[in-house]
Amino acid sequence: MNHLTTDLIEALAQKQDIEEVFRRHLETAVNQLLKHELTAFLDYEPYAREGFHSGNSRNGFYDRTFKTEYGELQLAIPRDRNGEFQPETLAPYQRSNDTLEQFVIHLYEKGITTDEIADLMERMYGHHYSRQTVSNFTQLVAEDVQAFHERKLEKRYVCIYLDATHIPIRRQTVEKEAVYIAIGITEEGTKEVLDFTIAPTESTHVWEEMIQHLQARGLEQVLLFISDGLPGMTDAIHRVYPKAKHQVCCVHVARNIASKVRVKDRPAILDDFKNVYQAKDRDEAVDALNAFQDKWKKIYPRVIDAVVGNEQLLTFYDFPASIRRSIYSTNLIEAFNKEIKRYVKRKEQFSNEDALERFLVTQFLEYNQKFGIRCHRGFDQAKPELLHMFEDQQVQA
Repeated sequence: MNHLTTDLIEALAQKQDIEEVFRRHLETAVNQLLKHELTAFLDYEPYAREGFHSGNSRNGFYDRTFKTEYGELQLAIPRDRNGEFQPETLAPYQRSNDTLEQFVIHLYEKGITTDEIADLMERMYGHHYSRQTVSNFTQLVAEDVQAFHERKLEKRYVCIYLDATHIPIRRQTVEKEAVYIAIGITEEGTKEVLDFTIAPTESTHVWEEMIQHLQARGLEQVLLFISDGLPGMTDAIHRVYPKAKHQVCCVHVARNIASKVRVKDRPAILDDFKNVYQAKDRDEAVDALNAFQDKWKKIYPRVIDAVVGNEQLLTFYDFPASIRRSIYSTNLIEAFNKEIKRYVKRKEQFSNEDALERFLVTQFLEYNQKFGIRCHRGFDQAKPELLHMFEDQQVQA
């Protein structure tokens, strides 16, 4: 139901039926839950080979309508070959008596203001809900935000990605502010958003405070931090985790190169730089960097000196080959930030910091639930080497 808020706003703008928006999203969600429930019952994914030997299997669907206050849902109830599956998904909807409150809380989590929610409720139910009534419904959400910031973290993370994205927020006037986000990968290879904070601009001081907060929540060891080229980041990291390594995003370095050379030279110089961070090992990367320097230094001396003098450029080669594609840049966290910005694009702005925080925590919890049980590519193969790296770091300390 990630697109519910967007669909609601579009429906209001076009004077469409709000209840039909709810009905459609609810129908999709219930059908998805039914499919997942059968998967859990059979204990194998659709099309998995082990299903042929389990003694039971999927056997199509039968149609059923289900009445709700938003209209009838057209459901496809999955069946198993042995006729043993009995879906439980519908039971919560039959027993629910607080549907209104749950929808109010859901909208509030997505960053819609209490005024907007009250207006939606009045359009749907035909009577007025005051701002205070809606605020009373939504107090629970503030507890989720606080719990997210204060929850205990794992003691060890292989790497932590640091990146800031900019989102419009109102403080008397509307301006884009920096949302600092940290995503970590555990020694088991699972990903999670660790924390976030909001500030008018991006600075190493705020990053250092955020890293200190991670430490205060139980994070003892980090092998690698990955960030863009913000000056002073290495020192800020080492003041909190002196034994951690720091990788500057190679993609950001490439963008910086492109911005400082002539357009006609960009394809060639970027291809040469790509040989540096896509080499098979450090020795080959050093050779590529030397060739890069020899070819371009006379033409762009300052640009090349900045690249060659960057001590954090080749750090990722100290790590197992199977994970290098994931750690030479901040692409992992930037892709997530793009998803967030795409979702808020139609919102245009957040009415205050609390509204933005509620929205962010909702997105982060969904991300953590989705990726908290999946091993990121290459980390399973790298685990033995990574465990040795954790042990060596402890010895150094």
